[in-house]
Amino acid sequence: MNLFDLANKTAIVTGACGLIGQQHCAALAQAGAHVVVADLDLTAAAAVAARLPGGPHLPLAVDVTSPESLAAARDHILAQFGHLDVLVNNAAINDMFENPALAADLSRFENFPLTTWQKSLEVNVTGIFLAAQVFGTPMAAQGHGSIINVASTYGIVGPDQSIYRNAQGEQTFFKSPSYPATKGAVISFTRYLAAYWGPRGVRVNTLSPGGVENSQDEFFVRQYSAKTPLGRMAAATDYQGAVVFLASDASAYMTGANLVVDGGWTAI
Repeated sequence: MNLFDLANKTAIVTGACGLIGQQHCAALAQAGAHVVVADLDLTAAAAVAARLPGGPHLPLAVDVTSPESLAAARDHILAQFGHLDVLVNNAAINDMFENPALAADLSRFENFPLTTWQKSLEVNVTGIFLAAQVFGTPMAAQGHGSIINVASTYGIVGPDQSIYRNAQGEQTFFKSPSYPATKGAVISFTRYLAAYWGPRGVRVNTLSPGGVENSQDEFFVRQYSAKTPLGRMAAATDYQGAVVFLASDASAYMTGANLVVDGGWTAI
């Protein structure tokens, strides 16, 4: 079990205050890491950091689309801890529409807004590129590190739009074109970076989670679960083991891989 030990390691999680991001932080802290809780909202990040076991942990306000924000965070981390060993590239946006009455129409591919597409690319792809560049460079300089890029099952398979139809057969929403496109790009970028930084001792892998149950409509949870061999959506805690595995020496000979944790969704 010592292979999973992250004692004296420094790990940063971007998008750390989200549903899964908080669980990534908790898992890394439980494994012994000093966790940098990085999110746009510093107050929320401080609250998450305060709940983590062990420590010290560091909350930081970070915008993954800003090279200046990322560089300031890197400098702060290195000044406090002296090294950075793990990056969990978790920050992302999942397209939402403010007016539910318009969601079905606006999320339709034929009508999908260009601005929404561009924003998804900026955060989900450029944000991961920048964070890997800024935080991964000191890892390469020190000769070791683990980067975990969070993608999705929808980076592997196309969305089944039928699960978004309610009991009356009404399409309440279409899964957007931008989310699968950006998550597929994350998987390809992981392979590039694994090949590029492998000789420098930096491992780069993808974690592709399935859908997490989080107060969705009952019809959606039922239909999603019916398509999943394990018969349920994920709990937010279901990815804790995977992130510690990828961060630690338990996966020391693993790079460029896509670890799919989806209850079997992509198996059928």
